[in-house]
Amino acid sequence: IVEDSKAGNTKYSALWQADGNKIVRMAPAEYMGRYMPEWFDYAIADEIHQLAGDTAQGNALGVLNRTARRFLGLTGTLLSGYADDLFNTLFRTDARRMTEDGYEWGSTGRERFTRDFGVIETIERITVEDNACSKKTKKTVTIKRKPGASPLLFGKYLMDHCAFIGLEDISDGLPSYREEVVPVAMEEPLKTAYEELEEEITACLKEHRGNSSVASTMLNALLAWPDHPYGFGTLYGSEFDPETKCRESFVIAETVDLDKSETYAKERALIEEVKAQLARGRKCQVFAVYTNKHDVIERLEGLFRAEGIRASTLRASVPTHRREAWYREQLRRGIDVAICHPKIVETGLDLLDFPTILFHETGYSLHTLRQSSRRSWRIGQRRPVEVKFFAYRGTMQEVCLRLMGKKLLVALAMEGKFASEGLQAIDGDDDMLTAMARELVENKGIGESADSIWRNVQQLRPSTQAPADKEPVATPMEVADAGLPAAQSLTFEQVPTPEFVDATDLRRHSPIRSSETRQLSLF
Repeated sequence: IVEDSKAGNTKYSALWQADGNKIVRMAPAEYMGRYMPEWFDYAIADEIHQLAGDTAQGNALGVLNRTARRFLGLTGTLLSGYADDLFNTLFRTDARRMTEDGYEWGSTGRERFTRDFGVIETIERITVEDNACSKKTKKTVTIKRKPGASPLLFGKYLMDHCAFIGLEDISDGLPSYREEVVPVAMEEPLKTAYEELEEEITACLKEHRGNSSVASTMLNALLAWPDHPYGFGTLYGSEFDPETKCRESFVIAETVDLDKSETYAKERALIEEVKAQLARGRKCQVFAVYTNKHDVIERLEGLFRAEGIRASTLRASVPTHRREAWYREQLRRGIDVAICHPKIVETGLDLLDFPTILFHETGYSLHTLRQSSRRSWRIGQRRPVEVKFFAYRGTMQEVCLRLMGKKLLVALAMEGKFASEGLQAIDGDDDMLTAMARELVENKGIGESADSIWRNVQQLRPSTQAPADKEPVATPMEVADAGLPAAQSLTFEQVPTPEFVDATDLRRHSPIRSSETRQLSLF
């Protein structure tokens, strides 16, 4: 601070300055964005749905797009059920088009995009306040997004920019893939204790309608408690008290601690399924989502070992780059069952040695469910893949599976696979938390079952059974293992290396003839 005594002014001066003699450092993405416009011919981004957030990685995606003449984005799960999942991605890959359509970057543009192509729920609350000599009405407006996307979004932004190519399109070279919901009936005393817990939570939801803490506690308790029916204690919620000006806790429900040593119905069904699969020579991958305070995975591992089944658990503490080696080591030791959270193997792993995937718990992330359920059905798999979802019949677990199936129908509609159920579901549900709370309070026991919804999902997928008259292709390694001379027994076709073609040449290079009008399926 420098004071000018003559003028009576105070001047401020920085006490530092940049040293231009040293190396200037900047992030690689920032450098590429400044000095390398259209430097590359192609930029390729994998798992692009994970780069859709307002994050540094997401911003780097936009920079990467500017450094290349052509951009290719890859994903297996384009949409999680909300229209604005695509807003950031579309802006970062084709900002000019979005701007020409009148959208601007940021929350304002996102909200307009959601209004145009998604579902928005507007809630108006009108309250009357008594004044000394009059009454005054006060209106509050709450705007929230809901799952769903208009088919117009597919036609306007996706159909001419996306190639919907998936494993189904090469399914003649893959074994069959089948998904199935396995509802399990509850037995006493678990059934009675669950019904009492559900009644207490339902009464609390009605009393504290709109309280997110009650709904969140409800979701986790009714999904997790049946699989870990001990150690929960008292369930608490909280709400703002206008008198004390702070949040006050209140009791939602009291849980019952059942016998920890008992093996319950769904656990027995899972064990029986594993034994049946092992009898057929098929190893199993088991998924469960509650792994911290109420560790369902630890319980399952103990139950498997008590039955003589060699099981091992993959924890999140194993670094990402070591997980493939972890599976190799466990297979070397001769395990029959691998157990983990589905998010741990969501991307980057091929579980070809585990052709059976069993979801003891699914969670409610559509991205995670879709990715993890396909870990075994990959190129190189030679055995039929079976995926089964276990849930207690008539509980929130079955409701969760049903709602996940409906969200999947909406997501598939944006990927070129339309079904009437998916279009109906565009404005029929809230977010998962609200939908499950509404199901509990208003629609208990009404509607389609989870297995019927997932049968609809299965029907949208092309047949994944290889033709019976098509013999499997043998690899050179299999010929060597069989001790046969390759030249004597089999002939291997040379597969041409794919070449990139310009968009103007796509019609000429396309394997689909002009007389065909079919749309390729999904990722």
